[in-house]
Amino acid sequence: MNLPLDKQVTYGFITGMATPQICRETVAMADALEYDSLWVGDHVAFAVPILDPLLQIAQAAALSSRLTFGTSVYLLPLRHATPVAKQIATLDHLTEGRFIFGVGVGGEFPKEYEACGVPVKERGARLTEGIKTCKTLWSGETVSNSDSKFYPFEDVQMLPRPLTPGGPRIWTGGRSAPALRRCGRYCDGWISYVVTPEMYADGLAKISQAAEEARRDVNQFGTSHLVFMRIDKDHETALDHAAAHLTRRYAMDFRKAAERYCALGSPADVAQRFADFHAAGVRHFVLDCTGPLEDRESQLEWFAKEVRPLLGNLQAA
Repeated sequence: MNLPLDKQVTYGFITGMATPQICRETVAMADALEYDSLWVGDHVAFAVPILDPLLQIAQAAALSSRLTFGTSVYLLPLRHATPVAKQIATLDHLTEGRFIFGVGVGGEFPKEYEACGVPVKERGARLTEGIKTCKTLWSGETVSNSDSKFYPFEDVQMLPRPLTPGGPRIWTGGRSAPALRRCGRYCDGWISYVVTPEMYADGLAKISQAAEEARRDVNQFGTSHLVFMRIDKDHETALDHAAAHLTRRYAMDFRKAAERYCALGSPADVAQRFADFHAAGVRHFVLDCTGPLEDRESQLEWFAKEVRPLLGNLQAA
């Protein structure tokens, strides 16, 4: 099965909006630089401060009539799926259907699972059931979930339905074999993280195989990649900034991983890396600007003005 990929290439970025003023400035910048989407991450307890993603998106969505908003990625297994289904249906209305529900399992910080009373070893099974539970409730009909181990209920009708028929698009993260199978069987897209273009192509093939085995009729499949990026005068300087930033964020030595997975260097170097991912199947890029926080706006402007023009030919590919 060849998954039907989007023809248009889009660009967004992941950020955090700690105050109303930062939110207004971030959305205004995204619109001014003509980015297509704005994304926020999720953790309950993390190595660095992080705010709730759904609340941030609800505020940001009131400030733009064109941006798509997404979670990259929401750790659904940490929460009970039924109230999450209500929150996401509400957010689908507030964004006027411009919302992508990116979900994943996390697990690299097991203490947040402990704090939420969820066994970390159950996170994969809970994510699968959570996805199915949300979709069941989003029908707007009176439904039962009696076969669910984690979220059982009988004869529940959740209204209003999401604005998007069937509910917002669900894109899932992960690169393990179970994660790729889950994506192919149940989801509308894949948002990858810490992979090479070669790994992306291989993962997409496995997702396609899982979709075929599940006999799914897929009309459109979203292919996205969260790109750690640093534009600089040369590769080595960019690597130094990226490694320092990511080592602090993830509380581990990230230099070798940064060398392997990041888009680093001059605008031409970064553009080539994006082109390689496009050739592997990526159609939606989510930029994660590494380096000092005060450089983020200049990095996004640099990408928009000097890298994106070099990628213009991807739009028609």
